[in-house]
Amino acid sequence: MSESKYESKITSAACSAAQMYAVLGNLNNLERVRDLIPQDKIREMEIQPDYVRLKVDGLGPKITIAIVDRIENDTLKFGLEGAPMEANFWIQLKEISPSDTRLKLTVKADIPMMFRMMIGNKLQQGLDQAAEMLAQFPYSQWQ
Repeated sequence: MSESKYESKITSAACSAAQMYAVLGNLNNLERVRDLIPQDKIREMEIQPDYVRLKVDGLGPKITIAIVDRIENDTLKFGLEGAPMEANFWIQLKEISPSDTRLKLTVKADIPMMFRMMIGNKLQQGLDQAAEMLAQFPYSQWQ
């Protein structure tokens, strides 16, 4: 296997890097959007400030997504444990002004070549959509 790297397009959020970091850096905030998570695919979700542990149909035992590194108002790096492949991802923030923060998502994963050809484009599209969704989030209302 070889490591694959995917980067989202850079998006712009109408808030400060500190506002985004405060919301994204506390995984307890997922409790506020739990009803938006598809319950037919994800079960037994445990949410803590620094990790989320959940069972995803088709992926075997529970997986854990944990914050493994932080640079305040700049970067959040996440690790993945218990999944069928090694992976990590991070969110990078760059404040242009107090009402304009740029956001980029990056994923690195050990994906076998055969699967990379099948899911690479879908993973890229999903990453771009996730970046757009995170950029549109009303961070100032969650303070």
